[in-house]
Amino acid sequence: MAQLTHPSEGSQPVRFALSDKPKEECGVFGVFGHPRAAEVTYYALFALQHRGQEAAGIATIDEGRMHSHRGLGLLQDVFRNTPLTDLPGHSAIGHVRYSTAGANTLENAQPIPFNTHEGPLAVAHNGNLVNARALRILLERQGSLFQSTSDTEVVAHLIARAGLPTLLENVQEAVRMVKGGYAFLFLSGDELIAARDPFGLRPLCMGRLGDAVVFASESCALETVGAVFERDVEPGETVVVDANGVRSIPASGATKRAMCTFEHIYFARPDSDIDGWNVHTVRKQLGRILAECHPAEADVVVGVPDSSISAANGYAEQSGLPVEMGLIKNKYVARTFIQPSSELRDTGVRLKLNAVRSIVSGKRVVLVDDSIVRGTTSRRIVRLLRDAGAAAVHVRISSPPYRYACHYGIDTSSSGQLIAATHSVDEICQEIEADSLAFLTVEEMMRAFGLKPTDPYPFCNACFTGRYPTEVYHVEKMDYAADGRSSRKEHQEGVRS
Repeated sequence: MAQLTHPSEGSQPVRFALSDKPKEECGVFGVFGHPRAAEVTYYALFALQHRGQEAAGIATIDEGRMHSHRGLGLLQDVFRNTPLTDLPGHSAIGHVRYSTAGANTLENAQPIPFNTHEGPLAVAHNGNLVNARALRILLERQGSLFQSTSDTEVVAHLIARAGLPTLLENVQEAVRMVKGGYAFLFLSGDELIAARDPFGLRPLCMGRLGDAVVFASESCALETVGAVFERDVEPGETVVVDANGVRSIPASGATKRAMCTFEHIYFARPDSDIDGWNVHTVRKQLGRILAECHPAEADVVVGVPDSSISAANGYAEQSGLPVEMGLIKNKYVARTFIQPSSELRDTGVRLKLNAVRSIVSGKRVVLVDDSIVRGTTSRRIVRLLRDAGAAAVHVRISSPPYRYACHYGIDTSSSGQLIAATHSVDEICQEIEADSLAFLTVEEMMRAFGLKPTDPYPFCNACFTGRYPTEVYHVEKMDYAADGRSSRKEHQEGVRS
């Protein structure tokens, strides 16, 4: 096989849903050695549905033959007319997707199944590969043909071209080539392989369901199917499960734990434990620190549902103010729907959230939220509270200002639409029409994890600081020779931490 180097790619288009929040790419689940593997995977994916609502799929292995079904939409819609009995086998991997790399098409839905001369293979991936586009160009120049625009397919081609004796060796060679954030699951005829990136940017844990071994993006999925949490997969670790049991292959190179902080701030379910920290406990502590460091003269605390409720409770406990359900979320509104006309520009947010007039009328409200991306939804929520009679709205954010693009699996790969990238805190306050606004600092945020400023932070805070754990390049400014080597200097974006 021709030698490939390690070029890196640049940014993907920015896409924002109505909620004006950063969007996670997806969630993965795998099980090896269970007689109802598809059923277990299906219910585990329900627990991970918050991580992706654009597509879903399951692949199983039964006596060396692969069965798979995937489609666009929510999990229950994808499998509405497909019984799980159509997916026999004792091993399975599943996926729920939000697309940050590649369009939302059926070809990009996962797990992606492949037929190789060694037998069937399916791949599921959570994260984003910063050099996927560059690798794709090189592979195409060497004869590879792609069926999708997903960066996950790039890894499958790298595996196929590695030419080593075993699947494990081919997987290790492929993941050596890629850069970025990833939690991979690979399912073949006789083994399940899990791999986490060397920085642990994306979460991945493992557990036991009787004699079966399971993997999941979040521990809440294990709880849902009755599995017992065993441990988190370590950064750079590869875990192989086959008929002989479980084998762990530690990282072959240097690792530096840099878990995405936004998993605890916003993405993960409150009942999940990630890398040793419970999500609800961290969010509650974020709220406590927010109240301690950034108090407001107010009468009531209101959290933006659902991800900010824990932080609002912490703020209320620390400040001594009552916490109330001043905003009610309509859980039956889909994540995407037809945008309203300009005459009804506030209808979208009112479909999703309603202010409770009897709770906020005449009150000075502390509105606790986890982040501000563009600021448009924050402004509309502030208006909702004012229209319901709030005397004042003091906005408190349980994270630092979101100023920099993410390249590792969050859908903010350009800073152009991040309000904090171009506005000061006072200017953002004016834009969202709040009476006051305050964010946590990075140091204050790290206190919620029990860390001091002098401690090494085991987190990626690049979206707040601009210091990325890996190099991030613009592929358009590279010129690759046929052997994959850049013939001119690569352009680096950001500062490596």
